[in-house]
Amino acid sequence: MARVPYLEKSDLTEADQDLLDRPISLFKALVNSPKAARAFSGLGGYIRYGSKLDARLRELAILQVGWLARSPYEWSHHVKLGHDFGVSDADVQALIDDTAGKPAALDALSLMVLKGTREITKDGAMTGGTFASLQSALGNEQVIDLTITISFYCAVVRVLATLQIDVEPDYMPYLERWPLPV
Repeated sequence: MARVPYLEKSDLTEADQDLLDRPISLFKALVNSPKAARAFSGLGGYIRYGSKLDARLRELAILQVGWLARSPYEWSHHVKLGHDFGVSDADVQALIDDTAGKPAALDALSLMVLKGTREITKDGAMTGGTFASLQSALGNEQVIDLTITISFYCAVVRVLATLQIDVEPDYMPYLERWPLPV
């Protein structure tokens, strides 16, 4: 049960009702502070729609954050979204395997993205070697976008956990198929 009420469009001023055009639980909670919700959505929107980072790599990075944080909401939402952006079931299993230190059937760039994501998520920053490899492969603009994506989703999983946001029923099958480690 969330720690703040889930609001509906009818609870908001007309100027803020667009914040619930996608009425997921996270947004229904965040609109308790419409200005914060709008700022949050601004960066999230850039990551999804404005970044030049490959969408599949973006989703792998977000999934890695969700897996490491053991965030049911983030994980379930981005397994579904990942499928929409080219992440296969084999990719999801490979992420799980790679995180566990097992061989993973992913290309070198995807593995490097996962490694960089683990470093930021666990240690607060990528190592110099990982950053240099990603910078060489992606260029400056995309390595910045990747870093922003990973860092933003590290914050998102903390918001989700603190507010105790509930996973919507439509996303539960993704948790059942790919349960988080205990």
